[in-house]
Amino acid sequence: MDTNRRLVLMIDGDNAQASLLPEILAEVSKYGTLTIRRIYGDWSEPNLKSWKEVLHVYALYPVQQFGYTKGKNATDISLVIDAMDYLHTANIDGFCIASSDSDYTRLATRIREQNMFVMGIGRQLTPRAFVDACNVFVYTENLQAAADEEKTPPSTPAAVTPTTTRKAADNPASPARLEKLIRTAFDSAAQDDGWANLGAMGNLLRQLDPAFDPRTYGHTQLSQLVQAHPKLIEVHKREGKSGNADIYVRLKPASKKGKQSG
Repeated sequence: MDTNRRLVLMIDGDNAQASLLPEILAEVSKYGTLTIRRIYGDWSEPNLKSWKEVLHVYALYPVQQFGYTKGKNATDISLVIDAMDYLHTANIDGFCIASSDSDYTRLATRIREQNMFVMGIGRQLTPRAFVDACNVFVYTENLQAAADEEKTPPSTPAAVTPTTTRKAADNPASPARLEKLIRTAFDSAAQDDGWANLGAMGNLLRQLDPAFDPRTYGHTQLSQLVQAHPKLIEVHKREGKSGNADIYVRLKPASKKGKQSG
């Protein structure tokens, strides 16, 4: 993972959650250094009050954008205009757009066309078009779970349940969706001996689904996720060139009754 990128963080104040700002900043920092931090909205509106309380603590620069016409989101337009300015004038390597709004799909696509990194952060209800336009997309539900875990004593992990009312096929936490992703990634990463390096599979999973995240399925690491599905995946370790153990996986044959899932 490249942590040397110089990134611009652009938050749509109307479509992001102020209480998760520390978790958002920590997540973005995994992919680079935040050189520019902007948050957009109409600061005369009461719905942005929660953001006002954290702006200066986390060095966010508020950009005022009045809503000139009812029903039209001027904030989106202001954010896009600034993004295009940064794209051509700022010495940066990528963007993070914090919003669940599909209106930013074309912006994300345009950034990638310039061979720049683009990250999205939003709810699981974010339209797939925006999710797939990003290199990486992080669901705020996963950030919320981490924030809640820090505030409460450890307890027995509960079963992972969908946080939305989406159909099973579209739900990010759907076991069927997970199995399909794993099988597709394995087919591409498998070597001649029938095993696939877990790191290579992880990269392919992100390419197949920019929102792929082990935390969606109740695990902090990909290695934990695959080990939690012994009916589907076989895991073993090999000594790597650096002396550390590399993890390899292969899929177990599907039963006669159909494909198995853990």
